[in-house]
Amino acid sequence: MLFTNINAEEIVLGKNVVIEPTARITGVNGKAKKIIIGDNVYIGQDVQIICNEFSVQDYTKIHHHTNLHGEQPLCIGYNCWIGQYSIIDSMGGATIGNNCGIGAHSQLWSHIRYGDTLEGCQFKSEAPLVVGNDVWFVGHCIVSPIVAEDKSMALAGSVITHNMKYNEIYAGTPAKSISDKVGMQFKPVTIEEKLEKMNAYIKEWGGPVEKIKIISESKSENLQDDISYFNVTERTYTKKQTFEEISFIKFLLPHRAKFIPGK
Repeated sequence: MLFTNINAEEIVLGKNVVIEPTARITGVNGKAKKIIIGDNVYIGQDVQIICNEFSVQDYTKIHHHTNLHGEQPLCIGYNCWIGQYSIIDSMGGATIGNNCGIGAHSQLWSHIRYGDTLEGCQFKSEAPLVVGNDVWFVGHCIVSPIVAEDKSMALAGSVITHNMKYNEIYAGTPAKSISDKVGMQFKPVTIEEKLEKMNAYIKEWGGPVEKIKIISESKSENLQDDISYFNVTERTYTKKQTFEEISFIKFLLPHRAKFIPGK
């Protein structure tokens, strides 16, 4: 499908991409250099993506009136959910990992620049924003150019000015870890528990189960070409792009389970 609202020198589009007609994708000053959009990505109404280099992977959703902009590359991983009216700035470069949630009205920044430096303003800087996998900014968060380690979480209204540690929960202005009071975002789950839960999800989904198999280890010589295998140990799946696979993944997202294509 050809989208007239993408203005770029190089465009790589996946399958089943939905870009609402009022969305706009372009470069900072004219054409973008390269735009990559993975399979089953949704870009909502009045989304503005103004980046010289932009990539987003499969099953990510960018909801209406979100603004993504910057001169440095902006890369977004698999299965992300970006809520309406959010801002992601890549003037200093921004990387969002897989399975990340950015709640509505959040702002993620990689630069500060406005005051008159001739007059002596000291606040002008750029730095990469690096968000790991399974990070969740619940909503109305303001994020400085930090490193958010995997599975870290910021509660609603947090103002994050320092790096976020693995699996810790933050809150407040400025945000501080409250994991000593509320625990971690993720608790340990055994492989047996994951298998049991995924098999329950298959029953709840109600689709044709012969095309979907849940496994805990991969042995390539035993895998059939016409079946999508979901590995709960590695959190990966064998990507076939069948109707059943797409339907099942959409059923799982955003809160039941998240898988990325295996290598």
